[in-house]
Amino acid sequence: MRRLTFLLRPSWVILAIVVAGFAYMCFTVLAPWQLGKNESTSERNQRIADSVDAAPVDVSGMLGGTGADTEWRRVTANGSYVPDSTVLVRLRHLDGAPGYAVLAAFRLDDGTTVLVDRGLVAAVNGTRPPQLADPPAGPQHLEARIRASEGVIDSKPPTTEDGYRQVYSIDTAQEATVLGLPITPVPTDGRGGYLQLAENQPGAFTPVALPQLDAGPYLSYGLQWLAFGIMAPLGLGYFVYAELRARRRERAEATTESAGSTGTEPVTSTPTDSPAAADTPATAETTAAVHADRKAESAKRSNEARLADRYGGTRR
Repeated sequence: MRRLTFLLRPSWVILAIVVAGFAYMCFTVLAPWQLGKNESTSERNQRIADSVDAAPVDVSGMLGGTGADTEWRRVTANGSYVPDSTVLVRLRHLDGAPGYAVLAAFRLDDGTTVLVDRGLVAAVNGTRPPQLADPPAGPQHLEARIRASEGVIDSKPPTTEDGYRQVYSIDTAQEATVLGLPITPVPTDGRGGYLQLAENQPGAFTPVALPQLDAGPYLSYGLQWLAFGIMAPLGLGYFVYAELRARRRERAEATTESAGSTGTEPVTSTPTDSPAAADTPATAETTAAVHADRKAESAKRSNEARLADRYGGTRR
């Protein structure tokens, strides 16, 4: 276990925490986010595809329902437009240019009032709405699709500019407040919905195009985040393995250098009859041993210097 004590160094601990946190985010947040978008997009596309061949139904029969799977359903509405009920939605686009969505209230034959999206108009000079024709008066028969409300942008309250009431999103509750009318939301899976007119309907402008029936890249993105969550711990494991292998190689090199430095060269002496000459072999042997110890110590210090240069300090 002493070989793994380097994992307790701050740099390795921080790396392990980062990898664990990244993998956790991949599996619990990022991948489910993209896979959820793929599922919702696929469900929306299926609803639109099913509605193309389905016969429209009277919207009055859907107002008291649960709203399950009602968005994008084709419906009909019989009644009349409420006079002076025009509201413009800002920040829309028509053919790539700034525009407005035109909303109006529509009172059904049974007295219920619903919100209708009449379509898109282009902005004049990209900055202000054009002069709009009032919707036709009298009884009308409309064909439309049910759409869910977009919600309210709290930071952008309704305003009145250029003679029109203007909002930043389509929301039945907000439009009811702006118009001062009891608008009934059409039940949907989410927020209460409204009617989006089809082409060539009474009072309609340019209709909002249906979205492309394409699931998009969300499935591949979700699978990529799952792959990243798996690869990150594997990458950390590879770095640990590479570090252990490098340490084993360095220890082997240090042992080899130390073993090579302990060898001594044969010492030859010239025969002599003096007493000092008799002690020469022992003295030479001692000197060689001291020299070998110094070379081993030098090799050890050289190896430690390489490690210090690699890791920026003494390793455990």
